[in-house]
Amino acid sequence: MNITIYDVAREANVSMATVSRVVNGNPNVKPATRKKVMEVIDRLGYRPNAVARGLASKKTTTVGVIIPDISSIFFAELARGIEDIATMYKYNIILSNSDQNTEKELHLLNTMLGKQVDGIVFMGSNITEEHIEEFKKSPVPIVLAGTIEESGQIPSVNIDNEQAAYDAAKSFIDRGHKKIAFITGVHKEPTTERKLDGYRKALEESGLSFNEDFLVDGDYTYDSGIEAFEKLMKNDEKPTALLVGGDEMALGVVHAAQDRGANVPDDFEVISFDNTRLTLMVRPRITTVVQPLYDIGAVSMRLLTKLMNKEEVSEQSVILPHRIEERDSTK
Repeated sequence: MNITIYDVAREANVSMATVSRVVNGNPNVKPATRKKVMEVIDRLGYRPNAVARGLASKKTTTVGVIIPDISSIFFAELARGIEDIATMYKYNIILSNSDQNTEKELHLLNTMLGKQVDGIVFMGSNITEEHIEEFKKSPVPIVLAGTIEESGQIPSVNIDNEQAAYDAAKSFIDRGHKKIAFITGVHKEPTTERKLDGYRKALEESGLSFNEDFLVDGDYTYDSGIEAFEKLMKNDEKPTALLVGGDEMALGVVHAAQDRGANVPDDFEVISFDNTRLTLMVRPRITTVVQPLYDIGAVSMRLLTKLMNKEEVSEQSVILPHRIEERDSTK
C-alpha cells in the first residue's frame, strides 16, 4: 500500500502542513511534535513523493549532469566535485553520458529539461552555435564545467589553458630546450586552440621558430599518444621535449619512448596536462600541469546553485588557478 502524507498526518494527529514542515526541515515545529511525526514516518515507512513535492514547489531539487565519457578519469574527477556540492545543497543528480556526440548532447539536454530538472551542468568538447542557441532557450540555468564557450555567454568554470600551456612550454625553454614538440588534444577544439596559442607564444617570445613537424594531433587516448610519438620519430629533426595535452596520451608517449629503448627524462623530457592519478601510476612519474578537476566540478555546481536560487553572481566565467607539479619525467 502507498503511504501518503495524509496517512502520516492522521496517525500523528497533526495537520498535513505540519508533516510537510517536518519533512522539509522547517524549524517552526515544536521538538515534541517533530519527534512524534518522525516516529510515525518511520513506523509507516513513508517516503515523500519527489514528483508531487516538485509540482507543489515548482522545484524538483534535481540537477542534470551531461558528461562526455563516464569512464574517463578526467570527467569522473569533475563529476565527483559536482556530486559532493550537490549533496551538500540537497540536490539529486541525474548523470548522462553523451559520447562527445553533438546530436546526443542536444537530445540529452532536452530529455533532462523534460524531466523538470532545476539546472544543468554541461561538460563537452566542442560548443557549437546550435549548443548556444539551445542553452539560451533553456528555462533553467546551465553551467559549463571544464568546457570552453568562446563567446562567454554561458556561465563556465575553467583554468586559463593558454597561460598553462605557455608556462609548461616556457619551463622547457628555461631548461635549455629548443626542439619542443606539442601533442595536442582534438584538432580545432577551443581547449586545444588555447593551449596551442600559449605554446606558440612561449616559442615566439624566446625567439624560437614554430616547427609544423613538431605539432601532432591526438585524441586524449593512450593509443593516440603512442601514435603521436612514433610520428615525431619519423621526422628528420627529433624533439628533445614533449608537451602533451592530456595524461593518458602522456602515458602512451612515455611507453612508446621506452619501447624504443629511450630514457625519459634523459633522452626526452615530458610535461602533461590535468594531473589525474595516471601520472603517478607510471615510471617515471609524469610532470604535469595541475588542473584542479575536483574544484572545477565543485565550483560549477556551487555557481549553478546560486543561479538556480537567483542569488547575485559577480563572475559568470570563473577561472581557477593552475600550477606545474614537477615529477620525474623532467630533469
